[in-house]
Order: sequence, then C-alpha cells, then structure tokens
Amino acid sequence: MIRRHACWVLCWLMAGCGGPPPEPVATGAVEQAPPAAHPGEAPYLERCAGCHDQAVYKAPSRLFLGMLGPRNVLASMQGGVMAEQAAGLDDETRRAIAEYVTGVSLDAYVEPPEPPACDAEHGFDAARPPVSVGWGVDHANSRLQPAASAGLDVREAPNLEVKWAFAYPNSTKARSQPVFGGGAIYFGADDGTVRALDAKTGCLRWAFKASAEVRNSPVLSPWSAEAPPLTPMLYFGDLIGRVYAVDARTGELRWKVRVDDHPDATLTAAPALHGGRLYVPVSSLEVVSAADPGYACCSFRGALVALDAASGAVVWKVYSIDEEPAVAGTNAAGTPILAPSGAPLWNTPTIDAARGRLYVGSGENYSSPADGNSDAIIAYDLESGAKLWVSQQTGRDAWNVACLMEDEASRVNCPEEDGPDYDFAASPILVTLTDGRQLVVGGQKSGAVMALDPDTGATVWKTQVGRGGIQGGVHFGMAADGERLFVPINDMSYPVDVDRYAPSDPVRPGLYALDARTGELAWSAPAPNLCGDLEHCDPGISQAITAIPGAVIAGHMDGRLRVYASDSGELLWELDTLRDFSTVSGATARGGSFSGGGPIVVDGMVYVNSGYGIYNHMPGNVLLAIGPASP
Repeated sequence: MIRRHACWVLCWLMAGCGGPPPEPVATGAVEQAPPAAHPGEAPYLERCAGCHDQAVYKAPSRLFLGMLGPRNVLASMQGGVMAEQAAGLDDETRRAIAEYVTGVSLDAYVEPPEPPACDAEHGFDAARPPVSVGWGVDHANSRLQPAASAGLDVREAPNLEVKWAFAYPNSTKARSQPVFGGGAIYFGADDGTVRALDAKTGCLRWAFKASAEVRNSPVLSPWSAEAPPLTPMLYFGDLIGRVYAVDARTGELRWKVRVDDHPDATLTAAPALHGGRLYVPVSSLEVVSAADPGYACCSFRGALVALDAASGAVVWKVYSIDEEPAVAGTNAAGTPILAPSGAPLWNTPTIDAARGRLYVGSGENYSSPADGNSDAIIAYDLESGAKLWVSQQTGRDAWNVACLMEDEASRVNCPEEDGPDYDFAASPILVTLTDGRQLVVGGQKSGAVMALDPDTGATVWKTQVGRGGIQGGVHFGMAADGERLFVPINDMSYPVDVDRYAPSDPVRPGLYALDARTGELAWSAPAPNLCGDLEHCDPGISQAITAIPGAVIAGHMDGRLRVYASDSGELLWELDTLRDFSTVSGATARGGSFSGGGPIVVDGMVYVNSGYGIYNHMPGNVLLAIGPASP
C-alpha cells in the first residue's frame, strides 16, 4: 500500500490523476480504502519501471515520459522504440500503460495545434535550391556554410534575435537537424512527423507521418535554379530502420524500405546522397536490450547500405564486423553470449569522390571478446562496398547498458572489458590542406581527435583535447574552416567515470581550435559553468557545431546558444533558451539542453533545436529561427 500511495503522488504531481493525492491515514483513525489501482499501473511496474523509475542510462525518466502525451507513448510500444519491451502485451494493456504514465486518457486527449497552413505565396520555390548536400553541408562533412549561402556576416552576430519559433508537440527533445531547399526547412520529430515549414514565416507547407521517430537530418536531392527539378526528393530514416523518400513539394511518399531486419536496428544518422545512391549507416538499440540477464547478447553488427535513390532498391550491403556473431560462451545466468557484435555506425558517411570511397566511424562492441572493428574509422569502396581499411583508435572496448546496473544479478551481460564506450558519434571530416594534401579527421568520445592518411588509414597525428567519458569528448559533430579544425567537447561527468579517471584529470568542456596539419592547439574557449543547482544542467557542448566565415555557432548543454569568433574563440553573442517561447502554432515551447543535430545557416538566418530530455539532460521542445535585428 505504501508503494501504491507513492506512485499515486507522482501521478498527481504530473497533473494527470484528476484530483489531489490521498491523505495519509492518521494514527488511530479508521483506515480508508485506497483508491482503485489504475489498470496501467501493474504492467508499468512489471515491464517499464525497472528502467524508467531507476534513472537507467538512455531510458527517459518517468517525469519526462509524462510530457510526451499518451499517443506518443502508445506509438513507442506499437512498432516504435519500445516494441520489443511491449511484446506480448495486448492493445488494451499498452493503452492502459500509456494513459497511466502520462495521466491522460486517450479518449480525452486533444492533439496540439499545427502552425497555420501556408498560402500560395509561400509555396515551393524551385528558384531557391538546397544550400547543402546533407548533414555536413558538403560531402567532406566540414560543417562550414560558405558566405554566399549563409548570408550572415560575422559582424551581425551581436545583433541576432529570435524571429519565430516552432513547438514540437508533446515532446521533451528536439534533435533532427533541419535542411533547407525550395524556400522551406524540413525536419523530423520524435512522434515520427516530418514537416516542411516556410523558412521566413514558419507556416506549414505539409506534414508526413513516419512509422517511428525521425531523429536524423533529412537530405534533399540537389538541383539548380537554372534547372528546376521535376520531383525534388527528401530522404530520411526512422528509429526502427526504415528509409523514406517523399516528394519535397508535397510530402507524398515515393518509396519506403527497411534496411536491416535486426529487431533493434535503428537509423540515427542522416544518409549521404551521392551519384544517384543513398548511403545509409545502421546502428542499434541492442546495447539497451542487453540489460536483461536473459537476453542473448548480442547479435547486431553495424551495417552500411547503398540504396538506389530513385527506387529504394538495395545496391549493396556490408557490415562493420565481417563475420556473423556466434556463441562464445554463457553468462552467469546461463544465457548464451554471442560475439563479435556491435560496432554500430552512428554517423553520416563522408564521401571522397576522387578516391571512390567513403569514410564512417564505428562504436563499441557489445559483447566479449572485442574485435578490431570497434571505435574505428573505416573506409569502404563507393561502388562495391568493399572494406578498404580499418583504423581502430581504441581497442578492447566492449560495453552495454548492463555495465551500468547496480546489482550483480543485473550485470551478467556486461562484457569483461566493461567499456570504456568510446564511440565515434561524429562524422569524419575530409580536410584539404593548402598544399593539396588531404587528411581524414575524426573526433571520439575519448576526447581524442586524430588525423588519418586517407589512402592507408595510418594515423598522422593524435591530440587529446577533452578528458572523455561515457558522455565525454566529441559527440555529434566538429567543423573545419580551411586548415582550422573546431572541436566541441562535452565531458559531462557521469558516475561510472569516477572510477576511471584520476582527480588530476579534470573535465574540459568547451570549444577548441586545432591546426589541422599538426593537431596543435590554436586556441581554447572553456565553457563557463552557469548551472548552479539546476537539475540536468551541464556546461559542455554535445550538439554538432556549425561554422560560417569568421564564426562558430555552438549550442551548449546548459541551454545557451553561443557564437564564437573563429580566429580567437572570443564570445560574440549568447542566447539563453531556458525560457518560454511563443510559437507559430500558438503553443508555448521551452528550450533546454542542446544536443543532436546542429544549427544550419541560410539567407542570414540560423535554424536550431533546443531541448534534449534524455540521458540526464534538460528537456525542451523548440526550434528557433534566429536572424539579425531589424534596423
């Protein structure tokens, strides 16, 4: 009865149980019957509470779940990210869980409003072609927006202001980087909706509903103003491994294909579009499934799939780990251990058309023994998918969420290596030096940045910039401006890291510039710690950064968007997004931690998401359109 009362109080605090919580029974009083249990309480406690009530890494807390709305929670169990955990539950039970955890009845639920529909004047404009080829602006993944398309002079940075804002409905995170073309910005959301908004006004051109969350950046097929496209295409992937192609003018579906049949396969990175092919990196959520002692860990291996961009047909598919996982022993619960596994591909491939190859970074192994393909930058042949070289930067890295469990019975799937979980989450950058030489530069969660020979994969230089850790080092994206390399460091402290690092090895959150030729530090801009006692606040930089001539734009985990001078690291402008914003739909949105997809800059405007309510970060649900103040 005590446990039920505690859950009732939590539900009431989340504003969903229809009245005040029951008063505790006074000593000597006649005990009153407790309120009837919600039908979703028991299945939630059995299936969900072990992660969502225990602050398990990568599992949103119960409070955050309550902000999503019942439809989003239900969708996550019906073919979404929680489909495996909800397997065996009937529709009625899933519905009850969604209503219980959000405190809102689906019968009474009202969908939040969309922005006003665009009129004919704000329709698709073929005279305004895309300003990038995808995630990294160019195929080198430099994340440098040239002056001609950026349209933002660094001298205007101190005068930037919010022009309009969009509220992600029923969301605690905003992580799909927008892409621009045809006068619109296109982006996904965690309820699976992909929208096209007019770039200047924020009115809605169209909305398309995918099967699950779209967290990656969409990619537009290229065109020129002189040769308008018959059917401009928009490509993106969802959280359950499906790739979509839709008409960028209307949002009409052209094709859809699932690129991996593993139940935990997911698409976290934007695909790369080149030469009529879509190169799709495949990662997975099996790292979370391994927390179950009865789960045979692990059977996933990272994959790279080349699709025909016109039809979605598979041209070739290759894996980061060449051999299939096989039984390598049993855990303490008697469950088989499969290996080698893991090495997911979290980042958008970098295209090297001159050499006919692409480069992509891998994550950790999931089970023992670790192999030579994890925590590596890998080169593949564009035409055939043949693996050309592997440059592993951290060996013996096998890790999964079982390693974070507190009791030994729940840790049995933790590999003997126990980490350190040093993924390459950021895309490699193909840097061209003034003497014509090229280097493939990578940034790792270890805090290290390294340059490789693109022909052989040999390490040319390696510099330790951040301390590193479970949430340390480089996360979603660096940037390069000629021979300067800009490195965002997160270095968020995490309990597991306490045992791995000495007190003399402190965290180093902030922005750093390196000489791309040598790896030497050019300047540093350590992040100020303004968090105080604010929960889930951290000063580091997790979100991908973006450069324009003269400046670097960086969103911090403390909710501040900052613009730095690229020649010195001087702070030019700052926006605190930890506040409410009126939005184009009429709803109120709020900023939070910056993470995931970074800013884009086009026609003098900056478009960026704020809010990342997972992994112990601050929730938020706003997309901001920022430009110079009117004279």
